Amino acid sequence: MNHDEHYSDDYIEGILAAARVFAFVGASANKSRPSYFAMKYLLGKGYIVHPVNPGQAGKEILGRLAYTTIADLPAPVDVIDIFRNSDDALDVTRQAIAEKDRLGIKVIWMQLGVRNDTAAAEAEAAGLQVVMNRCPKIEYGRLSGEIAWAGVNSRTISSRRPKLSKFGVQSHVLREGD
Repeated sequence: MNHDEHYSDDYIEGILAAARVFAFVGASANKSRPSYFAMKYLLGKGYIVHPVNPGQAGKEILGRLAYTTIADLPAPVDVIDIFRNSDDALDVTRQAIAEKDRLGIKVIWMQLGVRNDTAAAEAEAAGLQVVMNRCPKIEYGRLSGEIAWAGVNSRTISSRRPKLSKFGVQSHVLREGD
């Protein structure tokens, strides 16, 4: 896949709709860090999120037990979300590839500002989908229409009514039944 281009909405929505369990590598217990509020958002959407941070291992972040490494995670894990720098993304991806069969990993997702073409090529060669320089929280909000409430251009114009979640009128979902 050419990662220089815009990812199609169908590609991103397909990943977010199929995934149930994320592992946030580089998750932070600091409430002002992007990994913290992205984790809080996804938990609020019904996803399971496992924080991976050796400095927080054995402690809880947002009520979820933090793990030392990907190898310590319980199965299943659908998406490895990398909150580390671009250079570290290759090592994290290689760890994920080593555990992909045991954990059932399907996607390597690199956060905003994180891009590693070697990691992407190795992940795709291992049969994994890859997203780089994107945030699942932002993409979920954009695709569900929630992000437009904050005045952000969602790049989508539609008269279609949003799909509401079981969590209330201001919580949208990507697909019925989520």
